[in-house]
Amino acid sequence: MPSAVTMTSVSAQAALVSRPRSHGITSYGVLKASSSSVNFELGSSFLGKTTSLRASVTTRVVPKAKSAAQILPEASYKVAVLGAAGGIGQPLGLLIKMSPLVSELRLYDIANVKGVAADLSHCNTPSQVMDFTGPAELANCLKGVDVVVIPAGVPRKPGMTRDDLFNINAGIVKSLIEAVADNCPEAFIHIISNPVNSTVPIAAEILKQKGVYNPKKLFGVSTLDVVRANTFVAQKKDLKLIDVDVPVVGGHAGITILPLLSKTRPSVTFTDEETEELTKRIQNAGTEVVEAKAGAGSATLSMAYAAARFVESSLRALAGDPDVYECTYVQSELTELPFFASRVKIGKNGVESIISSDLEGVTDYEAKALEALKPELKASIEKGIEFAHKQQGAAASV
Repeated sequence: MPSAVTMTSVSAQAALVSRPRSHGITSYGVLKASSSSVNFELGSSFLGKTTSLRASVTTRVVPKAKSAAQILPEASYKVAVLGAAGGIGQPLGLLIKMSPLVSELRLYDIANVKGVAADLSHCNTPSQVMDFTGPAELANCLKGVDVVVIPAGVPRKPGMTRDDLFNINAGIVKSLIEAVADNCPEAFIHIISNPVNSTVPIAAEILKQKGVYNPKKLFGVSTLDVVRANTFVAQKKDLKLIDVDVPVVGGHAGITILPLLSKTRPSVTFTDEETEELTKRIQNAGTEVVEAKAGAGSATLSMAYAAARFVESSLRALAGDPDVYECTYVQSELTELPFFASRVKIGKNGVESIISSDLEGVTDYEAKALEALKPELKASIEKGIEFAHKQQGAAASV
């Protein structure tokens, strides 16, 4: 028999935790739960009797929100993962399968996706899993979806930079975005394929060529930089991880990644040496994993976790949660660059506002780092735009 349990606080072991800067609202898996007690029943599940996933699937939680809207965990959204059989795609599919907000999980890849779908379909969560193989099935995969996540592409290997990936992954992203434009132009589009600093501008140009570009719905997933910053700062300062929030701005590669440590919440001070050490570790964390795996892969698991967190934030926004904030790489007027990663507020129609206050009152170190990253980020953006224009010209000349 399931036993009645009263939860008066949120477990730090929630499957996916997203804690935006807000007051009176606590994140609980994919839901925003009131800081007052939440009553539900726990039964057995594949994660055990105390899992937060089970709670989030079996309960309806009314958030303590600024509006009268109620966010209910109804499985009503369709999510497509393009590149679902890869190193990021497989764990990402599993994490999305755990969401009570997803009704259909559509998995696409050029090969080996049927087995992944069969495996995930055995998980006792609400979403139906569907598989699609090869370009001939891509259109059916995309029709009617609400969120498209694109981790497709080749991974980094030792000695490779994100720019080394450009020629292969740029073409992959181009082809997939063309299909998105034709079949689900209103969907939220999450770009994971590296180099994100260039692939997001490529996607924007392709969508413009198709006449369906909506800058509010195109996102470069830079969430992993925030996840890493939060983790490393919590470890360094012996803080409770669930409370730590470090905004990360700029881009999603090397020195273009700028953690604003001075804006860390809860407020904490860093020595110059700590600032330098943490900033460089956050910037080079991807290389840290590539080297540790010694040729066996890149940061697939942590990237899947971060991408799933961003998917859940998007689903919460689509469901009407009025308090969804994430750092993401988007079209922006925050600086003179056309694309820039910063904290944004996400709503039902995509980006509602870009939070400019994070760039106000930064330290001298951060201000200098911000100026230093701009030339590299600008070059990456221009490289992506140039690629898209060349492809358009080549197609027109055929």
